[in-house]
Amino acid sequence: MTSPAGANHISSRDNPLLKDLRKLAQDPGAYRKLGRVWLEGDHLCRAALARGIRPAVAVFSESFWPSAPAEWASSAIKTVVVDDDLLRAVSGLESPAPMGFVLDLPARPELLPDAPSVVLDRLQDAGNAGSILRSAAAFGFKQVIALKGTAALWAPKVLRAGMGAHFGLRLIEGVEADALDELKVPLVATSSHRGDWLHETRLPHPCAWLLGHEGQGVSAALEARASRHIRIAQPGGEESLNVAAAAAICLHASGAAALVQAAS
Repeated sequence: MTSPAGANHISSRDNPLLKDLRKLAQDPGAYRKLGRVWLEGDHLCRAALARGIRPAVAVFSESFWPSAPAEWASSAIKTVVVDDDLLRAVSGLESPAPMGFVLDLPARPELLPDAPSVVLDRLQDAGNAGSILRSAAAFGFKQVIALKGTAALWAPKVLRAGMGAHFGLRLIEGVEADALDELKVPLVATSSHRGDWLHETRLPHPCAWLLGHEGQGVSAALEARASRHIRIAQPGGEESLNVAAAAAICLHASGAAALVQAAS
């Protein structure tokens, strides 16, 4: 059946597209198998369009479709309208969104040896990973290298926490630590117990920040590769910071130092 303006109408839960959407929305690693990414909600969809990304499929609920902005309705290669209940069943959210985009999974980019970078070492929490991507994009670190064992970067929870940062970053995931041998910038490791105090040191730029596992920190093997170790003063007396909070502080300091360097 065809809806107005040429959109295809889906009314069966057994539709192949809906089956794929359920997998993409609920299985963090499904995008690797299907080669596609599901963006749920207008914020992520706007962010993708702002970066010039053309969706493979635009998906709208039946009740939202009549009021959908024209630029969304015409943005994708294919547009589908789905019964409200069926689209709600796809979502992994408590308050499902009435629209979303399906993107083709971007090809993994080549590692840029001289780029300001962030290295994720076995981070497990999707919220932390997405928050770090957001900080990286905000503070000028356009390349993120996720070592094996790190949360899947294009998983739904990481996408939501990233708030659109994905579309402005070079995301290289699933690599071994040996891939860091290609980097020509100094490696800077975060630490809770040793190294230079962040507020007292002059940071190199560009550099690659090493951010480690929530409980174990940066691995010993990766620490051995670092040319600098940095710790954050905590006058309140806490033992350590959440890795996403530490990343935001370090990346802001590093980005600010780069601005000063460029202005001098």
